[in-house]
Amino acid sequence: MSTFQTVKPSTLSRDAFVAAFADIYEHSPWVAEKAFGLGQDASIDEIETLHQRMSDILLSADHASQLALINAHPDLAGKAAVQGQLTEASTHEQAGAGIHQCTAEEFQRFTELNDAYKAKFKFPFIMAVKGSNRHQILAAFETRIHNPVDTEFKCALAEINKIALFRLLTL
Repeated sequence: MSTFQTVKPSTLSRDAFVAAFADIYEHSPWVAEKAFGLGQDASIDEIETLHQRMSDILLSADHASQLALINAHPDLAGKAAVQGQLTEASTHEQAGAGIHQCTAEEFQRFTELNDAYKAKFKFPFIMAVKGSNRHQILAAFETRIHNPVDTEFKCALAEINKIALFRLLTL
């Protein structure tokens, strides 16, 4: 089990806990609020335990809350990325995957896929991009766009939980 390097969750007040973990789930502090509400003990000082708690909160939330959280995520290589409007975490994640190094043709393909994906699924393509490169991301995009809506919804939630774990590991 891994422990946090910069924070000890079990010792935080509600406000401090929510502030520390509000953006683990993109623009969705309600996950951190509910995680705090489940009680504070030393077990949540382990990253995997807190991640499991937060993952369970997301997976047990109602469909509307899950969809809102999915929709809080930016498009990969989308306008927000190009215009520098991503959260700090999203900026680092996309840069780490080399998305900022896309050619004009690759950016165009991302734009086309983002538009087609959102038209079909009514939410953005979500992928935990850490450890991937832009070519792998485009390949996943081109494969997953053919999935049924319910499959992609479940996939988006699973990818969001992976992103959350990667973010927790940086704390």
